[in-house]
Amino acid sequence: MGSLETFFLLFLLPFVSASDYCPISKCSNDKVLVRFPFRLQGLQSKYCGYPGFDLSCSNQGKTVLKLPNSGEFLVRNINYLTQQIQLYDSLNCIPKQLLSFNLSDSPFVASVPHNYTFLRCPTQLVESRLATIDCLSNSTTSVLAIATRSVADSLSTSCEIINTLPIPVSWPVQHDAGFSSELRDDIQLTWDSPACAECEERGGICGLDSSNTLHIGCFSSRKGKSSNALQILKVICLSIAVPSLILSAGIVAVAFLIDRNPRRNRRGANQNSATATVAPDEPNIEMVGLDESTIETFEKVVLGDSLRIPAGPNHNTCAICLGEYRSKETLRCIPECNHCFHAECIDEWLKMNNSCPVCRKSPSPSPVRDGSSNV
Repeated sequence: MGSLETFFLLFLLPFVSASDYCPISKCSNDKVLVRFPFRLQGLQSKYCGYPGFDLSCSNQGKTVLKLPNSGEFLVRNINYLTQQIQLYDSLNCIPKQLLSFNLSDSPFVASVPHNYTFLRCPTQLVESRLATIDCLSNSTTSVLAIATRSVADSLSTSCEIINTLPIPVSWPVQHDAGFSSELRDDIQLTWDSPACAECEERGGICGLDSSNTLHIGCFSSRKGKSSNALQILKVICLSIAVPSLILSAGIVAVAFLIDRNPRRNRRGANQNSATATVAPDEPNIEMVGLDESTIETFEKVVLGDSLRIPAGPNHNTCAICLGEYRSKETLRCIPECNHCFHAECIDEWLKMNNSCPVCRKSPSPSPVRDGSSNV
């Protein structure tokens, strides 16, 4: 699946727009419609959303937004024209999450922030006087959220201050609205980037521009048939061309690997075909080789570190197996012409042929020597 997605992003993306391949989606038990800049993980590709705007579906089929430093919230509504999102808590205790609310490392900001001081007070001190947060309180201790600083300061002598922080309330707080709040309303956030409001006002579809994965474009929701046909043709051509290039590269790679077979395999192949080797301009005459006792009379030499080969018309490559000579390898030289070869190569050759494989001279036995000489 990863290679298919890479192929789409690298080759097909330049010819398509967000409106073509990023349909609106939603979770199974929710009415929240998800489209750019948001995307549903697992249901829409990465191209369909902007970084930081990933949503997911809960086990109950509800839309979930996870803020990096504040945890998960359920999404009640998304207004793409005003660029606002409403969040709520599945356990109906939004103040519990607000106590550590932090929008850093996210693209969102508070729509209408207002400072609240959270206090923990004895229940008998505040009951019937101030609104308490029930889901954080018990029979002896009540938790308050005070919007007025002076009231919070007056209670601080009898209560414990938990925290003071800006809360993203849904509506501006009025000075005469009361001293404390239960904070039951949804959290309302907004975002500045990507800026799609102007595109939404024109009735377009906002999305990532194909020329730059982080550049925003405004696409028409209606496309002509000729434009669609051209895009489809381009996609088909690429779908054929790219696999063909990959196949060609694979064939070249296999051919290269075959060509790099070990020297021993090449040597064996040459030895197996030696009986059929005939000089270009000579008649195809059955050859009779030399006996082993005669071959053993030919001089053997062991190459030293200098790789110096006995005097004669020799190179640093065996003419039979085409392998380069190496230190400590044993060579055998033909006395008539002084041509030298790997001992195992020339021995096999002379058992089937009675002439030098290079100059075609027929050797005669050399005087018998004890052991092998070193070069």
